[in-house]
Amino acid sequence: MTPTILITRPDPAGAEFSDRIRDRLGPGVTIVLAPVMQIEFHDTPPDLGGVRTLIFTSANGVLAYVRSTDRRDIGCYCVGDATAALAQEHGMAAISCSGTADDLVARIVADGVQGPCLHIRGEHGAGNVAARLSAAGIPTQEVVLYRQAALPISNSTKHLLCGECHVILPLFSPRTAALLFAGDMTTANLTVAALSANVAAALPEAFAGELVVAKRPDAEAMLDTIQGIVDHGKALEA
Repeated sequence: MTPTILITRPDPAGAEFSDRIRDRLGPGVTIVLAPVMQIEFHDTPPDLGGVRTLIFTSANGVLAYVRSTDRRDIGCYCVGDATAALAQEHGMAAISCSGTADDLVARIVADGVQGPCLHIRGEHGAGNVAARLSAAGIPTQEVVLYRQAALPISNSTKHLLCGECHVILPLFSPRTAALLFAGDMTTANLTVAALSANVAAALPEAFAGELVVAKRPDAEAMLDTIQGIVDHGKALEA
């Protein structure tokens, strides 16, 4: 039996990723969209006085920045390819670090970037980018331009997570994991596809399902991971 894929990313990212899953697996796949967060952008423009380099650790950071200011003349470092592509679409010179916050910090230090830098981030973040770069001798400030507001978990989502059918749950952030597993749930029929080891570490110690970590922290690798889980299940049934 084909599993149900539960997408909990906030829109529009959740809907876009669902479309990519259908393109990969075909129209017969069952996908349930159930965001556990919504992105709320702040309207206050950032103070860009003296800033020589911008830092983005998410596509939402790019969207928040371009909503708040018309400045496109400051170069930026981005955590991954998709974030860098979005920044480039909006007219910014962007460098992708193709990895995690650790890869981003290492690249900025290796490139000898001259500060001041400004990290555009959400209310809930990870990686301590600004503090680590400042400690490495690259003055970096941070500004929160959006928040990831929690949404109530629907009864249908709880039923899926605790039910008898096999559910694949792609997880893209530690915060999503924390919100979903805040209560006690039986998860024996759940397979989590985690974006990274940091996301996997946010699962509760008592997590009883199967866990697969993507080979790279990007959407394409998550698609590969989901396809691998589906193909493995079909092979077992055969």
